[in-house]
Amino acid sequence: MRIQISESFSYRKLIRFTIPTITMMIFTSIYSVVDGIFVSNFVGSAPFAALNLIFPAVMMLGAVGFMIGTGGSALVAKTLGEGKSDQANRYFSMLILCVVISGLALTVLGLLTVRRVAMLLGATGTMLEDCVLYGGILLFGNVAFMLQNSFQSFLVVAERPQLGLGISILAGVTNMVSDFLLIYVFRLGLAGAAWATVLSQVVGGIVPLIFFLCKNSTPLRLVQCRFDGRALWKSCMNGSSEMLTNLSMSLVNMLYNMQLMKYAGSDGVAAYGIIMYISFVFVATFLGYSIGVSPIVSYHYGAGHKGELKSLFQKSLVLVIVSSVVLTGVAEGLSGVLAGIFVSYDKELLAMTTTAIRLYGISFLVNGINIFGSAFFTALNNGAVSALISFLRTLLFQVATILIMPLIWGLNGIWLAIVAAEFLALVVTAVCFAVNRKKYQYI
Repeated sequence: MRIQISESFSYRKLIRFTIPTITMMIFTSIYSVVDGIFVSNFVGSAPFAALNLIFPAVMMLGAVGFMIGTGGSALVAKTLGEGKSDQANRYFSMLILCVVISGLALTVLGLLTVRRVAMLLGATGTMLEDCVLYGGILLFGNVAFMLQNSFQSFLVVAERPQLGLGISILAGVTNMVSDFLLIYVFRLGLAGAAWATVLSQVVGGIVPLIFFLCKNSTPLRLVQCRFDGRALWKSCMNGSSEMLTNLSMSLVNMLYNMQLMKYAGSDGVAAYGIIMYISFVFVATFLGYSIGVSPIVSYHYGAGHKGELKSLFQKSLVLVIVSSVVLTGVAEGLSGVLAGIFVSYDKELLAMTTTAIRLYGISFLVNGINIFGSAFFTALNNGAVSALISFLRTLLFQVATILIMPLIWGLNGIWLAIVAAEFLALVVTAVCFAVNRKKYQYI
C-alpha cells in the first residue's frame, strides 16, 4: 500500500517510506564506486589519481541541481500541504526548466575551463591530460546529472520513492555494465569510465523527465508555466545549504588533494579517492534519509500539524544516531577489506589507505546528525539556518582543520581533519535545534 506524506508516521512507517530513498542514494554511490574499482584495477593507479583529482571539480556543477531539487521540493510540498495543487505543479515545472537552462550554461563554462582547473589543482604532464580527458567527457552528461539530482527530491514529493529507487538501479546497472564493456572488454581506459558515467546519468535524468511529462497518478506533473522569480529565489534560498554542501565538498576535496600531493604525492590522492568512495556509500544513508523525510516535514509544517512535526523530529534523531553507531563500527572493523577492494596489488598504498579509513571513519559518529539538522531546517523553509550549519560544517571548519592539523600531526592530521570539523559542526547543530525549538515547536 502506498504511503502518503499527509499521513501520521510511526517508526515502521517512517522507515518504510524512507528506505527506497536511502537505498537509491546508496546504490547511486555504489555505482560511482565501480568507476574507481575498474580504473584502479584495470587502468592503473596513476589514471585513478587523475580521476580523483578532477572529479570533485566537475561535480561542483551538479550542485545547482541539488539546490533546486531540495529547496524546490520543500516549496512544492509546502504548497501541496496548503491545498494549492495547481500552483505546486506550476512551481515544479518552472524549476525543472531552470535546471535544464542552467545546466547547459554550466556545461559550456566547464568545457572552457577544465584544463585550467586541472593545472590549478597541480596536475602536470600525463596526469593533466588524463584530467582533461575524463573531465571533458563527464561534462557532456552535466544537464542529465543535474536533472537526476533534482528529481531525487521531487519523486519523494510525488509519493514515488520506489520509482526513484528503480531509476537509480537502472542507472547503476547501466554504469556497471558500461564500465565492464568499455574498460575491460574494449579497453577504452579512462575515457571508457567517463562515458559509462555519462550514460548512467542520462538514464537517471531523462527517465524521470519522461515520467513527469506523461500523464501519471502522482500529485506532480510537468505543465505549462511561466517564470516566477520569487518562487525560484525562495527555492534557491531554501536549497542554498544543499548547494553549499556540494560546492564545499568539492572545494574541500580539491584542498585535500592539494595537501596530499604535498605530504604523500599521488599515492595520497589515490588513498583519499578510496576514502571518498567509501564515504559516499556511508553518508548516502544519512542523505537518503534526509531527502526522504524532508517532504513529510515540509507538508506537516505547511499543514500546521505541530504534534506530527514533534514526532518526526524525535524519531528521526533516534534513527540517525543508531545508524551512526552501526556505520562507524562497520568502517572501523572492515577498513582493511574496504581498502583491499581497490588497491590490494600495492602493499604500501593498502597500508596507508587502511589507516586513513580508520581515522576518517570516526566522523561517521556525528556527521549524520549534522546532515539531518541542515536538511530539517531546509524542510521548514528556513534556508538561513540550514545554510549556516552547512557552511560551517562543510567549508569553514574543514578548511581550517585541513590547513592546521597536518602542521601538527603530518599525514594523519589530514585524515583526522574531517573528524574535528564534524564535532565542531555538531555543537552548532545542537545550538540551532535549541534556539529554534519554540519558533517551530518540534520539541
